[in-house]
Amino acid sequence: MYRAELSDGSSVVAKVDRSGEANLGREAYMLRYLRERSELPVPEVYFSSEGLLLMEFVEGGGALSPAEPHAAELLSALHGVTAEAYGHERDTLIGSLSQPNPWTRSWAEFFREQRLLYAAGVAREAGRLPAKLHRRVQDLAGKLGEIIPDPAPPSLIHGDVWSGNVLARGDRISAFLDPAIYHADPEMELAYISLFDSFGPRFFERYAELSAIRPGFFEERRHLYALYPLLVHVYYFGGSYVEAVDRTLRRFGA
Repeated sequence: MYRAELSDGSSVVAKVDRSGEANLGREAYMLRYLRERSELPVPEVYFSSEGLLLMEFVEGGGALSPAEPHAAELLSALHGVTAEAYGHERDTLIGSLSQPNPWTRSWAEFFREQRLLYAAGVAREAGRLPAKLHRRVQDLAGKLGEIIPDPAPPSLIHGDVWSGNVLARGDRISAFLDPAIYHADPEMELAYISLFDSFGPRFFERYAELSAIRPGFFEERRHLYALYPLLVHVYYFGGSYVEAVDRTLRRFGA
């Protein structure tokens, strides 16, 4: 990724795919979708192809803590963009990994098939998830109907909110980067934020003022939903994320 200065003095961000694996066209689609369908601040896309993505350069940096209430307001509004089913109109990405999104009426079915079992499968195929852990994920997936209650309506989520994907200036968020969008139970977003400590207590306090956080999320479901990003990280990195998956499975008796 590069910052390029144009002849008029303005700057753009250029992403170049030299490996043929970045799926920059899909990333451009997700950014455009968020700009067209929501108020979430994301960089404007100037040009995209499979090998090159040119985007608006957005100023931002420093601590995110002062902007946590604003982040909560922005994500609460994003989660107000709903659909009639879980998934999306096309497959998206999380990082460079394809994220399957077939429209599905049941949240438990979507989370089981397209998130837990899918992520465990690709991590196993990559040789980073041991066979025993893979079987335990499959066992837990078979019990989801007992754990997941009737969810909120399918909400549009950013899908990859960690500190490296958020820019802030003072107490305002200037941009969210590298989305991994689909329509989900919005608790998926909150679980990701909780797992990686993207934002602190002020975020959750403000979010709860705007959008109710249902009982049992902090005690149970955030750990269940965090299995998906943990398995994705196992696919990419292995290592300590394998141990985190093991601990989470033990929490649910798997």
